[in-house]
Amino acid sequence: MNLTGRVRVDRKTKNLISRIQPHEIAVIDHEDLDEVAARSLVKAKVKAVLNAKASISGKYPTPGPLILIQNNVPLLDNLGEDILRLRDGQIVELQGNGIYLENVLFLGGQPQSLESITEKMEQCKANMQDSLEKFVENTLFHAKRERSLILGEPNLPPLKTQIHGRQVLIVVRGKNYCEDLKTVRSYIREMRPVLIGVDGGADALYENGYKPDLIFGDMDSVSDEALSSGAEIVVHAYTDGQAPGQKRVQKMHLEEKIFAVPGTSEDGAMLLAYHSGAELIVAVGTHSNVIDFLEKGRSGMASTLLTRIKIGSILVDAKGVSLLYSSQKKIRPVLQVVLASAFPFLMVLYISSVVSQLARLLLLKFKLSLGL
Repeated sequence: MNLTGRVRVDRKTKNLISRIQPHEIAVIDHEDLDEVAARSLVKAKVKAVLNAKASISGKYPTPGPLILIQNNVPLLDNLGEDILRLRDGQIVELQGNGIYLENVLFLGGQPQSLESITEKMEQCKANMQDSLEKFVENTLFHAKRERSLILGEPNLPPLKTQIHGRQVLIVVRGKNYCEDLKTVRSYIREMRPVLIGVDGGADALYENGYKPDLIFGDMDSVSDEALSSGAEIVVHAYTDGQAPGQKRVQKMHLEEKIFAVPGTSEDGAMLLAYHSGAELIVAVGTHSNVIDFLEKGRSGMASTLLTRIKIGSILVDAKGVSLLYSSQKKIRPVLQVVLASAFPFLMVLYISSVVSQLARLLLLKFKLSLGL
């Protein structure tokens, strides 16, 4: 690993992704780099990634580091807190496992390779059983504590967006969100559901040509552009009354409403739609399995489990639908059916004397017009 470039530093990877420029070096503080973050770094065309922590700790087989390596993005791990002392725009040189400032060694780390990541992934499989047991225990413990909060009737904010009796599409910037969103284009076009973006999910809608009707969440990963789009803004508050995203919205002089509910913001968005009388809820990019939650740094999924128990009768989870259905893959079979069905019709035309004579007349006229 020998390269030189400008650094961009941020403890939160999702914040860094919104600021980093192509061919800059990303400096992050992200243990167990998740798939969404890794793909976003690749999409941002970073030159390399320097991580203060271990991109794969061994707790579970997170795919993020492998995605970086497979896309030829150099990764240097376990650099410690000192790497975060670098300032945006500083030029650093990477040589082997060392980082140099003005030809002076600044820090040393652990360069990752396909072999080292693969070996670590194998170790993760052995540790996964313990992680699963702790995850299940934590989920059941918190489910007992939160069941009355989730299964009760929350205080809904007065919404301008008409949800009652309509279908709702909730978009979260999770695994395969972009592919799944493209796959449900026909559904959006035909049913015109209420479009709810959960934090960065609002930008995901924008990237695919849609304007969100409502934005819900902590407002920590949604862009200013999306917040200023005219969408109704509902800030996620917790049961203790704290609403971390409210200050940002107020600073932008935008109108906001508050919805207090335990759990994740995507859980809150689903409960908001459900209690507002949605006819059907279609979810894209949501987190629904153990790996999803471990990637988010959560030790359990109590609120998500309870939310899905409550709204399950009207919930359609589109997660992974792009893997089951692809319009591109269906083009060839459709063409085969069309050609097969057209064959008898073409044969009738061929043996018909009237059509045959007409064809000869047209051919003769064509030759005369060319002087042949």
